Amino acid sequence: MLELSIAFPIQVQNGGLFISRGVGSHPARILTSWEVIFVERGQLQIREDDRLFTVQAGESLLLRPGHRHVGEGAFPADLKFYWLHFDWLKATSAAGLHATLLNIPQHTRVSDPQYVISLFRQFLSEQENIHRSIALECILLLILQQIAAPGPQESTNDSPGLALAWKANQIIRTQFHLPLSTSSLAKELHCNADYLGRVYRRTFRLTLTEALHRQRVLMAEKLLINNSLSLTEVGRQCGFNDTSYFRQIFRKHTGLTPASWKRRYCKEHINS
Repeated sequence: MLELSIAFPIQVQNGGLFISRGVGSHPARILTSWEVIFVERGQLQIREDDRLFTVQAGESLLLRPGHRHVGEGAFPADLKFYWLHFDWLKATSAAGLHATLLNIPQHTRVSDPQYVISLFRQFLSEQENIHRSIALECILLLILQQIAAPGPQESTNDSPGLALAWKANQIIRTQFHLPLSTSSLAKELHCNADYLGRVYRRTFRLTLTEALHRQRVLMAEKLLINNSLSLTEVGRQCGFNDTSYFRQIFRKHTGLTPASWKRRYCKEHINS
């Protein structure tokens, strides 16, 4: 048996998922631990001392211990965010260990929101285990690494390409339920399909097809939890006309079949 001694610079306390009902506000408090927040949907406004942060969907916020935090106004009805409390530990000195420096911005847009969401979901699932494991610290480090990674960027000498990529992204986010494809997007944006694919991937680190599938799967997750629709109807509302193909893409992006995902994530640690 291989025995490994692993030293973590962090210690997890707990985490959860907040889903707003359109009432209440974030309480005023002074934290004794760090808290990382990631907004999946809606907009969160919160103050740290006198500084106001407006955190949009796809953005993270790191709240520091010893500072006063209070929400700004009532929670929007569409707000949904993950939260996780943790402590930084005193650095341990061990010869031969590989040291990596993470420069974590306090407020930023992450480069791969869907991956961060999947990490938080994995954290909440692992948190439900009776016996605590180091998996919680491992997942938190992956979350922090994603936050520290540079967000979507484009070369400044190709601003027309950047604009096209963001236009394509907006179409995907709002028209994912329609029969979209790279060629139809290029036709709508009056550009070459290969060029659009290149600038989109350079900007968002995804192909257009991957982005479209992710958006469709994200909507499918919501429909599977909030409605009693059949699998065929859920797939159709998300742009999949073939149920078996829908199941295949859903499993590729979540690691679970739609039925397994519904059983598993209806048990998430949710507070409202």
